[in-house]
Amino acid sequence: MVLKGLTRAGIGPVGDVESFAVLAHKYGFDAIDCSGKELQDLIQGKGVDGAKEFLGSHGLTIGSIGLSVEWRQSEEKFREGLMGLAAEANAAAALGCTSCCTYVLPSTDLNPAEFLATATRRLRLCAQVLGAYGVRLGLEYVGPHHLRNMGKHPFIWDLPGTLEWIDVIHEPNVGLNLDAIHWYTTSNDPAEILSLKKDQVVHVHINDVPDVPIPEVLDNGRTFPGEGVINLSAFLRALGAIGYAGVVSQEILTKEPFEASPEELLQRSADGFNKVFTAAGL
Repeated sequence: MVLKGLTRAGIGPVGDVESFAVLAHKYGFDAIDCSGKELQDLIQGKGVDGAKEFLGSHGLTIGSIGLSVEWRQSEEKFREGLMGLAAEANAAAALGCTSCCTYVLPSTDLNPAEFLATATRRLRLCAQVLGAYGVRLGLEYVGPHHLRNMGKHPFIWDLPGTLEWIDVIHEPNVGLNLDAIHWYTTSNDPAEILSLKKDQVVHVHINDVPDVPIPEVLDNGRTFPGEGVINLSAFLRALGAIGYAGVVSQEILTKEPFEASPEELLQRSADGFNKVFTAAGL
């Protein structure tokens, strides 16, 4: 069963993780994504059993935590962030969360060969730490054309390239964080998803885009599911066909915040999910 989830992106200021959870439950969602630090704080305040009881009483699971380790910059920053990863993975695992995700920008100003080697080593280390706690690492390729040209050199920007990199990282708990907008701007073909095995997909993001030519789609120009032109019913059906039974979390990035209250945006989200999930037969 595919679960309907939320990130905070696109729903306004919903407060701390407890407030976020209460609102997500109110509008019919099954999961929330948050940070590992938030889960640590939740456990510190309620204890593991209390945190589990709180989530369970709201019918919620934790879809994914974000990878807090800064693996794109200096070695010093990377090592500094790596020190806290085990504690975050432990908190996630204690609450039944088995997914941690990070995005991969499609261009870089660095020497691409050197960056690839460094990033591979760093993400392998992160995967090993996460794997010790039964947590998987999902890599999210980024597809919009304007970001492919942002840096001096192209980097990994599509699903086949990401799968090849996952093979190079060569840790059994590394897979894909598949995002609808990135699929749309690089493939837009359900066959690409149907070619995957369910275990290759760690986590999923869903969103929509306005009716503009694909090369003009902006990463921060997203809208709610069912309000744009991405064939989300085909996207979801393909995920269902390969047996994916995890969380599909809404992630809407915009240039400016929506001029509506969080509750209005959550209702809009719920309506969008119901529309596309019904169309997909889920």
